[in-house]
Amino acid sequence: MKEKIVVRNLYKVFGRQPGKALKALSEGKSKADILREYNQVVGVNNVTFTVYEREIFVLMGLSGSGKSTLERLLNRLHEPTSGEIIIEGTDITKLSKKELREFRRNHFCGMVFQNFAILPHRTVLENVEFGLELKGIARQERRERAMKVIEQVGLTGNEDSYPSELSGGMQQRVGLARGLLADASILLMDEAFSALDPLIRRQMQDELLELQDKMQKTIVFVTHDLDEAFRLGDRIAIMKDGRIEQVGAAEEIISTPASDYVRAFVEDMNRVAILTAGSIMEPVRDTAFPGDGPRTILRKIRKNNLTGILLADTKRKLKGYIRAEELVSHINKHREMEKIPLIPELIHQPSVVHNDLPLNEVINTYNNTEFGPVAVVDDNDRLQGVIVKGAIIGALAENADGGSAVENGREDKETN
Repeated sequence: MKEKIVVRNLYKVFGRQPGKALKALSEGKSKADILREYNQVVGVNNVTFTVYEREIFVLMGLSGSGKSTLERLLNRLHEPTSGEIIIEGTDITKLSKKELREFRRNHFCGMVFQNFAILPHRTVLENVEFGLELKGIARQERRERAMKVIEQVGLTGNEDSYPSELSGGMQQRVGLARGLLADASILLMDEAFSALDPLIRRQMQDELLELQDKMQKTIVFVTHDLDEAFRLGDRIAIMKDGRIEQVGAAEEIISTPASDYVRAFVEDMNRVAILTAGSIMEPVRDTAFPGDGPRTILRKIRKNNLTGILLADTKRKLKGYIRAEELVSHINKHREMEKIPLIPELIHQPSVVHNDLPLNEVINTYNNTEFGPVAVVDDNDRLQGVIVKGAIIGALAENADGGSAVENGREDKETN
C-alpha cells in the first residue's frame, strides 16, 4: 500500500513555554503534571502513524484526547511544536506560508466540520462552488463542476434552496459536497456527523462509504463515537491524553486490545457487529475435486473424520457439498461396478457467506443451514474456510453473559 500521510514524533503544546513542556514530557511527566506546573497544555504527545492511500483512517477518543488537534495539525491549521508531517513525500512542517497555501490547494479537499460551516445567505449551489469561486474559477466551469458533485451526494433538485430550507442531513451533504469539489485526494472530517440525529447519521455514514467506494479519497475522520469509528474506519487510532494508545482494524482492537485503557474503552462493544466470517472461519481440512470418484471422495472423508466434504475445483471455486452417509449408500448400491459414477443427486448446494460478512448475519445463515458447514469465500468466490458452531461460540464468549446466539442444544453440523 502506498503511504499517503506519514506522521513522526509529532508534538503540539499550547502555551508560551513549549520547550519546558517538551523537556518535562521527556522526563516522564504527565499531561496533568505539565498543566499544573507550567500552565502548558499538551495537545499531541509524540504521535507517530501512517495513513495509506484510499483508506478511511479514524481518529477516535473522548473529549480532550487530542484527536481534533491532531487532525488540524495534518494541514497546519495548528502549527506543530515539533515533529514531521509528510504528505506524499513532502514534510509540510518545513513549508513557508505561501508554499503551504499552494500545497493545501493541491492536496487537501478541505475540512468537513460538525457545524457544517455553510453560508446561510447562499444557495446550495453557491455554497458548494464557493471554494472554486475563491480560486477565481470561471462561473460556468465552477457551476458545472459543482452540479456534478451535488448529484453525487444526492442533492439534485435542491441546488437553488437555502440552508434554512434543508434538513440537518441535507445541510451536512452540502458541507461534504463542498469538500469533495476541491478534487484533491485527502479529505479531513472532524465530528462531521455528530450533530445529526441517529437515523440521519446512519444514512450519512452509508453515503460516505458509498462515495468512498466511487471516489477513492484518503479520508481522516475524527469521532468520539466508537460505533461510528468501527463502522467507517479501515483502521482506527484510539487516543488518550494526546497519545495514540493503539492503531488497528476494528477486529484487531476488539480481539487484542493493546492496553487496559483500550480494553475498557471497547469492553461494551458488540462483537457480533464487528467480527466477520473471515475472522472466525476455520481452515478446510480437505476438499473433493469434480474429477474424483465416489471411492476417492469417501477415502478423504474417512481420513479427516468428516461427515461430509466440500466439492471445489483446482481454483478453489466451490461446486457443492457431499454428505458421507449418502455417498456410502451410493457406493454400496453400485459396489459391483469398477467405476462408480458421481451422480448430481449426491451434490448439494452448501450455505455460502462472504469473508467480510458480519458475525450476526453469519449466525443467521448458520441457523438456517440444514446440513454441512457454512462455506466462506473471498471476492473472487474462492473457498477460504468454513464456519462451525464452536467458532461462533468462541467468538461470542467474551460478549455473552449467558446462553448463545446459536440455537441452544443444537447439534453441531459437519465441520469441514
